[in-house]
Amino acid sequence: MAAGGAQAQTNDAAATAAATGMAAAQSVAKADQENVEIIVTTTAQKRFENIQNVPLAVQVVTPAQLEAQGVRHFQDLGKVAPSLTIRPAEHPVNSNVSLRGVGTFAFGIGVESSVAVTVDGVPLAFQARAFTDLPDVAMIEVLRGPQSTLYGKAASAGLIKIMTTQPTNDFHVKANTVVTDDKEYGGNFSVTGPINEKLGYVFSASYSNWDGNVKNLFNGKQVNGRENASARGKLKWKATPDVTFTLSGNYINGNTTVGRPFIRMAPGALLRNVPGQTSNVTLPGVTIGETNQTISNNYDARTKYSGWGTMLRTDINIGKLNVLGLTSYDRFQLDDYLDVDDTSATVPQGSNIQVGRFKSRLFTQEIRLLSPGTDAFRYALGVYYANTGFKRPFKRGPVFSLADWYATTGSRQIAIFGQIDWEFVKNLTATVGGRAQNERVKYTFLDKNLAVPASWAGHASDNATTYRLGLQYQATPDVMLFGSYATGYKGQTYDLTTGFNSNRAAAGPIRPETSKDKELGIRTQFFGRRMTFNVTYFDTNYTDLQAQSIETLADGTSNFRLTNVGGLNTKGLEFETAARVTRDLTISGAATYLDATYTSFPVAQCYALQVLATGCFDGSPRFQNLTGTRAVQAPEWKGSASVEYAPALTEKLNGVLQGSWQYQSSVYYVSRDPQTFQGAFSIFNLSAGVRDHGRRWEANIFVNNLFDKQYYPSLVNSAGNFGNQVATQAILPRDFRRYAGIRFGVNY
Repeated sequence: MAAGGAQAQTNDAAATAAATGMAAAQSVAKADQENVEIIVTTTAQKRFENIQNVPLAVQVVTPAQLEAQGVRHFQDLGKVAPSLTIRPAEHPVNSNVSLRGVGTFAFGIGVESSVAVTVDGVPLAFQARAFTDLPDVAMIEVLRGPQSTLYGKAASAGLIKIMTTQPTNDFHVKANTVVTDDKEYGGNFSVTGPINEKLGYVFSASYSNWDGNVKNLFNGKQVNGRENASARGKLKWKATPDVTFTLSGNYINGNTTVGRPFIRMAPGALLRNVPGQTSNVTLPGVTIGETNQTISNNYDARTKYSGWGTMLRTDINIGKLNVLGLTSYDRFQLDDYLDVDDTSATVPQGSNIQVGRFKSRLFTQEIRLLSPGTDAFRYALGVYYANTGFKRPFKRGPVFSLADWYATTGSRQIAIFGQIDWEFVKNLTATVGGRAQNERVKYTFLDKNLAVPASWAGHASDNATTYRLGLQYQATPDVMLFGSYATGYKGQTYDLTTGFNSNRAAAGPIRPETSKDKELGIRTQFFGRRMTFNVTYFDTNYTDLQAQSIETLADGTSNFRLTNVGGLNTKGLEFETAARVTRDLTISGAATYLDATYTSFPVAQCYALQVLATGCFDGSPRFQNLTGTRAVQAPEWKGSASVEYAPALTEKLNGVLQGSWQYQSSVYYVSRDPQTFQGAFSIFNLSAGVRDHGRRWEANIFVNNLFDKQYYPSLVNSAGNFGNQVATQAILPRDFRRYAGIRFGVNY
C-alpha cells in the first residue's frame, strides 16, 4: 500500500512476517510473483499488523521504493512521503523536519523536534543524527499526527520509524552499488545468517561519496557534497525457546561541505555596508542568477560528525504474553565550521567565521508487555526511562555578530504508557490509550563574550499526560473505517543560543507544546486485494507552538530565538493507493492536501526588507501579525506516484522499467517573505534494467530529474549582511540538475 509500489506477499508470507517479525518482512521481495495480492505489515502500534487493519495514518516505505524515487539520504524522504517535508540547511542541526506542516525551527541544543525519529525502536536524542545515508534499511514507517501516547514527548506532530536489517535463520547476502555521471559513488552490503542453531548474526557496512553540485571559485573545490561511512552489527541468541537476546552496535563517520550560492542580489548591495564591497568585488567570478551553482568563499565551510551506539533487545514469551525490553546507549558529535559572510572579500568583514560543536549522549530503557495480536481483547503496556545530555561550545567573529559561549543541557524522563484494543462487538473495536510522564530539564550557560564573563544555570520539572481514543469498524474483510481523537505533547526547554542573558534566564523554560488531533479514515481493497485505496481526514490544533523567531539587534544583525508563538491549526486529506494491475505491472501513488494556518501569532518578527506597506508595524521591536497566515514549509498539495513494469524476457530474466513523479505546490520558507518563496514544481525520474526472475540480482540505468527542473528545498534571505539590500541564497538539492547513473544489486 502506501506511497510507492508496495511489494506483493502471499498470505503465507504475511503470516510468517507477523510471527517472526522483521526477518520475514525484509524478505517480502522474494514472495511468490504469481500472487498479486497486496499485503503490507506495520509496527505502528508496537506489534506487527496488516496496515489495512490499523486505525492510524501510517505509510510504509520499502528499499525498492526509495531506489525508484532516487532517495539515498534521510533529507530526501519527503519525496516518497507527501505529508513529510524536510528543509535542509547549511548543516544538519539547522535542518527542519515537519509533518502536516508542523515542525520545530530551532537551533539550540536540547530542543526536540515535533517529529521524532527512531531506529529499531530506539529514539534519537539529536535529530541531526538522522541526516545520513540510508544503507541498511529494511523498511521505514511514517506515522502522521500526534504519536505521544505510545512514542513519547518528541512526537507531538508525528514519527519516522527506521527499521534496519535483522538476523535471519538462513544465510543471506545483500549488496548494492551506485555510480553517477556527476561523481557520486557508493556501496553497501549486509551479511546475515546463523552461526549455530541458537545464534544468528548480521553485519552491514556502507560508504558513499559525492563531491557536490556547487563550485567554490576561490579555491576550485566542489562543495555542497557529502561523505559517509557506517557499520552495524547484530547478534541474536535464542537462549531458550521462550527467551531471545539481540545485541547490536553501530558506528557512523562522515562530513559535509557547505556552499550556498547567491541567486539574487541588488546591484548596489555592499557587504556590511563597507564602501566599494559590491558583489563583483566580494564574489569574484560569480554570476548571480536563479541557476547559479558557484560561490566564492575564503573559508572552507563544512561539518564533520561521528557517533556510535549500542542496544540490547530482550524478548521473553510467558505463555501467550510477550515481554520486550530495549536498552540503548548512544553518543554523537558534530563539528561545524561556517563562513558567516559567505564571500571572499579581503576586508576584515570578509573573514567572519563561526566554529562550534554539538555533543550528545542518550541512555534509554523501555519494557513492554504485549498480549496476542489475534485476541479480541488486546493490550500493550510499557514503562520508559531516558537520560539525555548535550554540550555546545560556540564562537563567532572576529568582526561582527560576535559570540563566544559554552552551554550544557540535560533531561531525565520517566513514563508509563498503554493501549487497549477491544473488539466488544463483532467487527467493532474500541481503542483507549494513555501516557503519563515526568520530565526534569536543566542547563548551564557561560557567556565569555562579555567584558566580565557571566554564567547562568537553571532547572525545571513538568508532569504531563496524553491519550488516544478510537473506534474501528471492519465493514467487510476489505473495508475498514475508523475515527480517533488523540492529544500530543512536546516538553519544555530552554533557548540556549547567542543572546542568552539574565532576562532569558529569569523567564524560565519555554512552555510545553500541546496538540489535539481528530482523524477519520477509510481503508479499502478491491479486485481480490490487488488494489488498495485509503483516505484520511485530519484536523489538529496546536497550542503554545514552539518555533524559532528572529531577534534583530541594533547593528542590523539577527539572532535566532525559540519561543512559544501561539496557535496553529492543520487540517487536510491524505490519499494513498497501489494497484498490481498484472503480475508484471504495479502502479502506486499518494497525495496530501494541507491547510496549515497560524490561529494566533499576533506579534511575529518582520522578515528582512519588510516595510509598513507589506505588513511590518513600528514598535519595539518591529513586528508583523501572522494570525491567519499559512504556516511555513506547508505546501497546499504534495504528491508522488510511481509505476513499475517488469515483463519476463526469458525463463530466468525480467526486464525492469520504472518511472516516478514528485509534485509540490508553492511554499514559503519564511512567512510572507518573497525572497524565500518557492513556486510549484514537478520532478520525474526514469530507470530501465534487468533482474533475475527470483530478484537475486538487478542492474539498472537511471536518470533523475529527467526534464532538468530547477527548484530550491531551502532559501535564505541574507539582506542583513548586505546593507538591507536584496541578497538571497539557496540550498541546492541533490537533483538540482539532471543526472544519470548505474545501480547494481545482489540479494542471495
